Amino acid sequence: MLKIAFHPIYRHHVPESHRFPMEKYELLPQQLLHEGTCDQDNFFEPKKPNDKHILAVHTPEYYYDLVNLTLDQRAARKIGFPLSRNLIKREVIIADGTIKASEFAVQYGIAMNISGGTHHAFTDRGEAFCLLHDQAIAARYLQSNSLAKKILIVDLDVHQGNGTAEIFENDTSVFTFSMHGKNNYPFKKEQSDLDIALENNTDDTTYLELLKATLPKLIDKEQPDFIYYLCGVDVIASDKLGQLSLSIEGCKARDRFVLEQCKLNQIPVMCSMGGGYSPDIKIIVDAHANTFRLAQDIFF
Repeated sequence: MLKIAFHPIYRHHVPESHRFPMEKYELLPQQLLHEGTCDQDNFFEPKKPNDKHILAVHTPEYYYDLVNLTLDQRAARKIGFPLSRNLIKREVIIADGTIKASEFAVQYGIAMNISGGTHHAFTDRGEAFCLLHDQAIAARYLQSNSLAKKILIVDLDVHQGNGTAEIFENDTSVFTFSMHGKNNYPFKKEQSDLDIALENNTDDTTYLELLKATLPKLIDKEQPDFIYYLCGVDVIASDKLGQLSLSIEGCKARDRFVLEQCKLNQIPVMCSMGGGYSPDIKIIVDAHANTFRLAQDIFF
């Protein structure tokens, strides 16, 4: 059964003029239920994880400054959300959603988090709507509980996973692969184990050819026993924070290829949704929903 982490706190209140589309976290599960892709049994509600799992990735100074709301103003501004106790609670619950979804992925082959993909969170700071790195926290959890040894992170959000690269910079047990817009944020890139930087307006054909030439070889070479997939839909042409030109169908073909590779190689995969900033919320929700539709079709 496809298991999906969702909690009402994911839909966090932000100022009306804020560019982050929080409403997608309410609309996406509604859409999946309405169309019959999922039923209530597919969803589970994460809780607050033990601090030790977060501290396996983030420094105590940074984490407790978040929890106590004592982060300095400059560091808080880089995060991009007004800090509050409810926001911090949201972030730790998202991390638990990814931890528990990772366990479900080991059991069922795949699991998802309606939120997550917070790949701009570093060991000691947050940036760009990312406070705690959910996939890094869950990766450490799997390894510390002997549920995985070699992990591959496939990050296909339009923005480079700079926090991911920094966290696992000197760790050969986690291979970081980021395929992103060359001219997108972050403007100072970190160095992943493999970075593919794409030119502006890269289309479906070019994107898919590159992905298909890269991912199977990477899996064969690294032999991971678990994959994290960050499947941001900010690669599509209408996205206001991306500079690529994929169609919704091209984005769906991307997801299909990644998930089919995981299934073919019998590697459990956990999917965090990542970004999506098209002006029309219906486009964001439909593009995200495709990932869940494909998971059901391919794995179940």
